[in-house]
Amino acid sequence: MQRIIKNEQIVDETWHLLDKEASLDGLPNSDDLIVPLRLWREHAHALKARDGGLGVWLDADEAVEDIADDLTHFQIVALNFPVFTDGRHYSSARLLRERYGYKGEVRAIGDVLRDQLFYMRRCGFDAFAIRPDRDPDDALKSLKDFSVTYQAATDDPRPLFRRR
Repeated sequence: MQRIIKNEQIVDETWHLLDKEASLDGLPNSDDLIVPLRLWREHAHALKARDGGLGVWLDADEAVEDIADDLTHFQIVALNFPVFTDGRHYSSARLLRERYGYKGEVRAIGDVLRDQLFYMRRCGFDAFAIRPDRDPDDALKSLKDFSVTYQAATDDPRPLFRRR
């Protein structure tokens, strides 16, 4: 079972992340699922009728605006980083929190590394599925890498000069 970082703790993953080619055939009704955007678009009605939890994941080329009207249906919005150098979803996390007021879990998935977590959290992420070849215990320590931040962000909207 994969372990993830959620709310600054390491927990066992309980959600099933469906791949891009997934279909509704044979899916249990009560499992908690994170579905790709394509599957949500094609089967939103059936997915809303399920008993289990529902989340959606967006690839780097898919925009948060595409799900803005549906955010109330999702307990998790997972944002995929296909490579660690692709930072488009940092903006997506901020949009979810600041523009759309999303209060559910925003999870980083894909090529997620220790060095990114501190900055991801500042943008609005609160859960991280670290790459399987990396140690989540070590990655958790990165959330404490810096004790002072200068800029305003989703975790503290006040810049340093306003905190004095």
